Amino acid sequence: MTAERIGLVLAWLAGWSLLWRVPRLRAARLTGSRAAISVIVPARNEGTTLPTLLAGLLAQDAPATEIIVVDDDSDDTTASIAAAAGTRVVRSAALPPGWTGKTWACWQGAAAARGELLVFLDADTEPGPQLLDRLAAERARGGGLVSVEPYHRMERATERLSAFFNVVSWMGIGAASARRRRRVTGAFGPCLVISRRDYLGVDGHRAVRGSVLEDVALARHCHDAGLPVRCFGGRGSVQFRMYPDGIRHLIEGWSKNIAAGAGSTPIVRTLLVFAWITATITVGTAAVSGSLALITGATGPSFVVWGFYALWVVQLGVMLRALGNFGVGSIVGFPVSVAVFVLIFVRSMFLTAVRRKVVWKGRSIPVRPGRPAADEAS
Repeated sequence: MTAERIGLVLAWLAGWSLLWRVPRLRAARLTGSRAAISVIVPARNEGTTLPTLLAGLLAQDAPATEIIVVDDDSDDTTASIAAAAGTRVVRSAALPPGWTGKTWACWQGAAAARGELLVFLDADTEPGPQLLDRLAAERARGGGLVSVEPYHRMERATERLSAFFNVVSWMGIGAASARRRRRVTGAFGPCLVISRRDYLGVDGHRAVRGSVLEDVALARHCHDAGLPVRCFGGRGSVQFRMYPDGIRHLIEGWSKNIAAGAGSTPIVRTLLVFAWITATITVGTAAVSGSLALITGATGPSFVVWGFYALWVVQLGVMLRALGNFGVGSIVGFPVSVAVFVLIFVRSMFLTAVRRKVVWKGRSIPVRPGRPAADEAS
């Protein structure tokens, strides 16, 4: 076996070590009364997504003590929809210097909340009927910060181009690693639960007020304070459509997230992820070029090429099944998704390192690589 083939095999095995099993929230087994829960929803122009979230929250087996929707300077029907559903609507004050819109909205919502447990949900999440019970039970089992990445529900082909971003996100934070004693270095912002006491103890979103990836920064602050950070997949408990508004929305969203997330990953894990991505590109390129040669009448790809391609298809099929309804086409056609990943990653690096700002939901957000999150706001 050549050195290149050995390298590909090792990279394939590294992929399994990085993303072995996505843990899922267990069925709720609460004994006694449940802690009072305040659900906090930061919402900026979410008039189309908010009704689904609120309907899901109101249909919980055990509803929240209160639902707070923080209207983050929306110019659509966000506030009126929230009010009509009977939720508490908090009108966001003017955005202070050094804060991002989401961190400011979450901080205001937490300040207004009365519950013992704070559950932060993005407006585009779609909770199952047991979500709050499961979150409360998981929080009671292990304490600290509990985070859930919603199951990715997609309806258009363009949405499925997120495949590699989903995989790499899980690989990067270490929460699905084959190693039992691994440090979880991130969290998923769409669904977070933490006690009021712990939240205030780490200064909550105020401590990460200028961070583009406030979820990763909040996880780091919790870890530094000695609080456990645990992440779960949302299959069976909560889902979302991540980028339903088309390819431009997807490009902006992942450009905001991916380079900053890479900078927060431990060096050894980063190198393993890089090796796996490089091998994936190598395998995908060989399969595509070989197929084109076969079509044009030249010598087709060898059995070895197809063998490695099959290994990656199997691996990605197992990984993506836990993360969303990506479908057979996304798995078999993975060279397309990995090419999109590389292009957006390069764009994200440029925005982060050169322009030092990203755009999201009509706002320009400054990025200062290498600076601690708490220092990003003056």
